[in-house]
Amino acid sequence: MSYLEQFFLIAGVHFLAVASPGPDFAIIIKQSVRYNRRIAIYTSLGIAAGIILHVTYSLVGIGLIIASDERLLTGLKYLAAAYFCYIAWHGLRAKKPSQQKLDSQESQKLAQNELLPSAKKAFLTGFLINGLNIKATLFFVSLFSVVVAPQTPIDIKMIYGFYMVIATGAWFIFLSFLLTQEKVRSLLQVKGYLVDRLMGAVLLLLAIQLVISDLN
Repeated sequence: MSYLEQFFLIAGVHFLAVASPGPDFAIIIKQSVRYNRRIAIYTSLGIAAGIILHVTYSLVGIGLIIASDERLLTGLKYLAAAYFCYIAWHGLRAKKPSQQKLDSQESQKLAQNELLPSAKKAFLTGFLINGLNIKATLFFVSLFSVVVAPQTPIDIKMIYGFYMVIATGAWFIFLSFLLTQEKVRSLLQVKGYLVDRLMGAVLLLLAIQLVISDLN
């Protein structure tokens, strides 16, 4: 298989993985609904930075060690599950806004007065959500072990990894723009607490799935 064929195969598999609902998708929806576009974009950049971690694991072989060491794998699963539960708790506690209909100026005022997390905290949230996702680790280890030929030069592998970092960041930044469009946001400001709770439930289910998969 040529390098170009490898690239298109990796790009296709990666897109299907990154576009499917999961912790990354859930946190971007949550950040877009609860805060604003800026916070969602910084969270997206954090998720992309998390991909660097997984790619590095795969390139230097640490990912194979993690995947083969049952105790280390178990520890990472529980760490990820604990963090997912922490984020889910805040989502599940989202409260229904006042029934009073808000005009656009009042909505903007509320958004400005709401205590927003710092850009650093938003970035770190995205990084931890992705970096602690053991399924993502296993996905990248499998991708580099099965799809990429062992004789593929390290610089070509780094190009593959760089593409996946950029593609991941671009996808979630696109979602951040989409979810914070005025019409979408005006709807989410009314029903956003339901989305927040739903995303919290999704993260909680993912945490439970991680724990259950380790017990089986």
